[in-house]
Amino acid sequence: MNYSIALVPGDGIGPEVTSKAVDVLKFTGGKFGHIFNFVELEAGGCAIDATGEPLPDSTLEAARRSDALLLGAVGGPKWETQPGHLRPERALLGLRAGLGVFANLRPATLLPQLREACPLKEEVLRASHPEGKPTFDILIVRELTGGIYFGERGREGDEKSPDSSAFDTERYSRAEIERVLLTAYDAAAKRRGKLCLVDKANVLESSRFWREICAEIAAAHKNIETSYMYVDNCAMQLVRAPGQFDVIVTSNIFGDILSDEASVLSGSIGMLASASIGAKEAGRKYPPGMYEPIHGSAPDIAGKDLANPLAAILSAAMMLRYSFSLEREALAIEAAVNSALDSGLRTTDIAGRAKDSGEKIVGTNEMATAVMKALENA
Repeated sequence: MNYSIALVPGDGIGPEVTSKAVDVLKFTGGKFGHIFNFVELEAGGCAIDATGEPLPDSTLEAARRSDALLLGAVGGPKWETQPGHLRPERALLGLRAGLGVFANLRPATLLPQLREACPLKEEVLRASHPEGKPTFDILIVRELTGGIYFGERGREGDEKSPDSSAFDTERYSRAEIERVLLTAYDAAAKRRGKLCLVDKANVLESSRFWREICAEIAAAHKNIETSYMYVDNCAMQLVRAPGQFDVIVTSNIFGDILSDEASVLSGSIGMLASASIGAKEAGRKYPPGMYEPIHGSAPDIAGKDLANPLAAILSAAMMLRYSFSLEREALAIEAAVNSALDSGLRTTDIAGRAKDSGEKIVGTNEMATAVMKALENA
C-alpha cells in the first residue's frame, strides 16, 4: 500500500525529531511492505520567516490532500513579540480547524523502565492502581476545535484606561460536544470501560451543557462506568491518585492543561505522543489525522543531538494505528521503543535518578538507531 504523509517539521527540535520518525516509518514500510511518501511543508515560525504568516494557504491545501499529517513542533522566543494572529501557534489552530480534526488523544502511561523518572512515590502509585501496581495508564481525550481558543475575543476601551478590558469567549455547540464524547466512549470501550468527564460545572454554563449531553450519551453506553469531576479536583487527583483514571474527556482548554500535567508524571514530556482525529469525509480515503509529540520546540537544545525522538516516533505509530488501521505495524514500533528502553538507553530527559542503574545516556541519533535495530530484529 502507498500512503501520502504531509510532514511539517516546524521549529527548534521539530526537524530533528520528525526526521527520526520518518526514518522509522520508512524502515517499517520496508519491513511490512508499505510505501510512505512524504511532502515537506512549512508552518510555524519558519513559515513566518519565509512567508510572513504562520500557516500559508499552500501548506493547508497540501495537508488536506495528504492521507495524514506528522508535525514536529512550532514556536520559540524568536517570535514571541508577534501579534496574536501571527504567532507560530496559530498554525496549530489553523491546521486543526482546516483538517477537521476535533478529538485529541493523548496517552499518559508510566512505562516500567521510566519508574525512576516519575516524581510520585511508589506508594502513591500503588494506592490508586486497581491491581496495586506502581504505574498508571490514562488516555486524555481533548476537544480540539471549539471552546475558548476558537471563541470570540477582543479588547474594549482605551488601552491605557483603567476601564479597558479584554475578553475570550467559551462557546460549544451540541454537535461539537457529542462528537468528542462519542470518540471518548469508543476509546473507553476498547480499554478498561471507565470514563470521567472533567469540567467546571459549578461555575460555567458551558460545562453544565457538557454534563447534560454526557448524561444522555452515558444512558446509551451502560457498559461504560461514567463519572464527573471538576477540573481543579482532577488536577489534584492526577498527582494524588493517577491510577484511578482510565479515559478522561474534557474541553479544549482544560485538556490542554491536564495533559501537560499528566506528561510530567509519565517521566518526561519528551515521551508522549498525540493523535488528533476527525470524521471521515466524502472523497477521502482515510479520516483526517494529525500526529505530533506534545513537547515544545526546545530551541535551547536544537541541533545538539540532545532531543528525545521517542515521542515523535510514537506519534508515527499512532498514525499507523488511527489513520491507516495498521495495528501490527504500530505495535511493532511501540515494542521497538520498549526494547530500546529495556537495553538501558536514555536521552537526558528520561535518565533515572538511581545510582548504578546501568543506564547509558545517548543522543537523538543513537536512540532512533536503537529503535530501528530493534525493529529489524523483531
